[in-house]
Amino acid sequence: MAVFFYTDRPKGLLADFKSKIDAGHVVTWAYDADGDFTHTAPQWKGEAWLRPVPEGDKLALYILTRRGKVLSKTVYGIYHGRFIESVATHCDDRFTTGAATAMPVSGKDHVN
Repeated sequence: MAVFFYTDRPKGLLADFKSKIDAGHVVTWAYDADGDFTHTAPQWKGEAWLRPVPEGDKLALYILTRRGKVLSKTVYGIYHGRFIESVATHCDDRFTTGAATAMPVSGKDHVN
């Protein structure tokens, strides 16, 4: 399960979104020392993480879950949908298309 933002500057999009978090413009997402994003709303915080990976013409974000925890469809939907919404709201001039996969991406997702 992944989110993709198609852009000619994936590292620039990532840096811009992080700067919006740092400046307090994005308050519903945080990132940790590894650069992974988690939702900050109390009911969703720490339920999953999105790991950003610049890949050629896109910024990909692959989902991570806690070891031994099954990722529910609700958590998947919240994380993927709300992340796309937030990036579209705050960085709309930095990408052309945002999309989410429906199933795990082999070798990329870490869903236990």
